[in-house]
Amino acid sequence: MENEFNYAQRTIGDFEEAMDNYGWIVYTDALNPDFIKTINDDLVTAYEHRRKIQEKNGISANMDGTLHHLLERDNFGLRFLEKMFCNDEISYFLRGNYILNGINAVMHARQEHPYLSNMHRDVRTFMKDTKLLVQMIVTLDDFTLQNGATYFLSGSHKTDLRPDETYFYKHAARAIVPKGSIILFNSNIWHAAGENSTAHLRRALTLGFTRPFFKQQMDYSRFLGYDFVAELSPELRQVIGYNARVPENLDEYYQPPHLRMYQRDQG
Repeated sequence: MENEFNYAQRTIGDFEEAMDNYGWIVYTDALNPDFIKTINDDLVTAYEHRRKIQEKNGISANMDGTLHHLLERDNFGLRFLEKMFCNDEISYFLRGNYILNGINAVMHARQEHPYLSNMHRDVRTFMKDTKLLVQMIVTLDDFTLQNGATYFLSGSHKTDLRPDETYFYKHAARAIVPKGSIILFNSNIWHAAGENSTAHLRRALTLGFTRPFFKQQMDYSRFLGYDFVAELSPELRQVIGYNARVPENLDEYYQPPHLRMYQRDQG
């Protein structure tokens, strides 16, 4: 693929050109095998917990193999964010500080049809020149034609028009990449998960990053605990969202600048 690069040798120029022309870019050799195994092991128990909640609340249909909000104190989530994968590219795309919008995963099995298999884009409001959201797929298994490598309709991030589905599946490129790769893409691009025809799972993390004023899918700071901020590096405080919180009472609102819930450098 013309938009595929080795993670260690990537440049901002490569990123800018690929995102402008295609709307997505691939970096291979980003995660090492040991870390991939750690993530995959954590997903087993994480899925069991989330599946029970989905079933209890009556929303399990078409959500097979989907896991949401994997940032917890005792799993891989914090370690992943600590590594700051593609930090320069995300900062460049969003023009400054950014926060995590969501950290999720998919374990796509044969004959499962989660909602991600539908052709879609991940924002409802099209804003061509205003960059609010950039997304990341982390491949935890090889992505192949047989196991449902993601479809991306290159260039579709430039227009507000919804493509015809027949046209989409005929012309979309496939992200055929090895495990341990990172795919970054413009949230305006039309894409879809492919069908897995193998006997093995195709696992991946799916993350979104936004400008700090954009509402998160979950209040990660409150979920982890406001007291937890003392254990975090400045970089993690920023990306998790501790610098872009909303005060819930007047005492939290009336604070000196360095103690305010929403810091002045958040845009």
